[in-house]
Amino acid sequence: MPKPMPIKSHRFRMFFMMHRLKIIILFSIFLLIVFSIWGLMSLESFYRNMTLAQLPISVMLSGISAAVFVFMYLIGFGRGLANVGKRTIKGSEVDVKWSDVIGMEEAKIEAMEVVQLMKDRARLKKIGGKIVRGLLLVGPPGCGKTYLAKAIATEAGIPFIAMAASEFNEIFVGVGSSRVRKLFDKARTLAYGYGACVLFIDELDAIGRSRTFNMFGGAQETNTTQNQLLVEMDGLNEKDANVIVIGATNAAEGVLDAALLRPGRFDRKIFVGRPNLEEREKLFAYYLGKVKYDSTLDVGRLARKSVYKSPADIENIIKESALIATRKGKDTVEYKDLSEAMERIDMGLKHRVHMTPEERKITAYHESGHLVTLYFLHPTDDVFKASIIARGEALGVVHHQPREEWHTDSRDKLLADIKVSLAGYVAEKFKFGVTSNGVAADFRNAMAKASAMVWQYGMGTNGFLGDYTLLTGFTAGRDSTNDLLSDRLKYELNMETNRILQECLKEVEGLLKKEEKILDRFAGELLQKEELEYDEIEAIFVEYGRSRSSSSSKSS
Repeated sequence: MPKPMPIKSHRFRMFFMMHRLKIIILFSIFLLIVFSIWGLMSLESFYRNMTLAQLPISVMLSGISAAVFVFMYLIGFGRGLANVGKRTIKGSEVDVKWSDVIGMEEAKIEAMEVVQLMKDRARLKKIGGKIVRGLLLVGPPGCGKTYLAKAIATEAGIPFIAMAASEFNEIFVGVGSSRVRKLFDKARTLAYGYGACVLFIDELDAIGRSRTFNMFGGAQETNTTQNQLLVEMDGLNEKDANVIVIGATNAAEGVLDAALLRPGRFDRKIFVGRPNLEEREKLFAYYLGKVKYDSTLDVGRLARKSVYKSPADIENIIKESALIATRKGKDTVEYKDLSEAMERIDMGLKHRVHMTPEERKITAYHESGHLVTLYFLHPTDDVFKASIIARGEALGVVHHQPREEWHTDSRDKLLADIKVSLAGYVAEKFKFGVTSNGVAADFRNAMAKASAMVWQYGMGTNGFLGDYTLLTGFTAGRDSTNDLLSDRLKYELNMETNRILQECLKEVEGLLKKEEKILDRFAGELLQKEELEYDEIEAIFVEYGRSRSSSSSKSS
């Protein structure tokens, strides 16, 4: 793509607009030097020599005074003003091509509409339309919002200015609004010379949250900065300057002030979500292309194992796997390195903990209980790894993930989560007659899900529907709690929660008694190998004639 060239008739004027202060200062210095030389030449030789002798000392003292002033100015409030608008890049120099944007196909389609509007401004103006002034990119962190903004500037071939919203914030009132004015002045100047300009504000919620007003003025600076942003965006409609403001945020849309989202400001929204299976395959292929890897790697398997991973997560996995392969003295990245990288990122580093043989055996049966229950009873998840090597505070772990993206949790899925959480407790009690405090985290998880099913999701069997948590808790501005639930209703809701836990417990007990041989086999394998991969786990189930397909048909 050719570099964007300024409009010829505007080139000299734009140069002067951008550097007028420097030009004036240089011209002033030049005049001072000329007049100084002229004045010295008119003096007598004695006075001229004395003046020249004192000149170095005068220059040194002036330099010290200027340095002290600049230092105090930066410490006070001028540090940010000096850097506002410095990160200006031409669209071609951003060099993020449209083909490089992977993992957000739907967002790209919507963004391309904005690019076409920027490219075809004359035609749009001819029919009376107006170019989009504000574009809001919303989505989880690491999904490529900044990357997409750069691609828009590259594709349109226009300058790109980037700044984080947190850089506007300052404890001194008025500094943030000054930075906003300076940034928009810079963008207008570039738009005048190049025809358009992209102004990207990252983490917009830092200055875009709903404004608050109180008698103490605690939020006065943030409010002032946001007010200035609103005024500047309104000003874009009045002037012939094609400045497109792109904001990015991880916060929910309701967090932003309503004034920012009204038509004429950030009225066009693009959701940049996590990639699906096909997009994850492309991302793995793209980032693996940056390292040397085993040609037999199954990219599809990696994509299935990384459900809900963002593009940044996938890039981090590849980088971490390259470090692991290097430490092991390998020339290429293999599947085991990638698998270890995922586990290290998701579950933390391994560390050896000295356990007695009895404690090690309890841990092996605890994790085997999770594994067997997950394999047989969970409708959406697969077991990818089981381990009895300590990670963080956990002595063992069963790593599992959904086979595909799910954006809602059904009742069956929540019940299966509870059963898997209780399985470690059931396995310990079944094999040893006693349990350990290693079940504490499992109990918290199980009770939280069972309680949510009854109190919030209407998934109990006692006929109570609604989100009862809304009727309890503290109400702001009151001295007492706003509890609208009777003790009788609370009792019945809690009894329903306990009933769900007890029913799940009985089902898990029945399963592990029925599949005791498989439970013992997995515990033995973990005691011997410490870790089991997906293929090893699947092979053992097949050996006992308990593949997932056969087990599901029998249970149905």
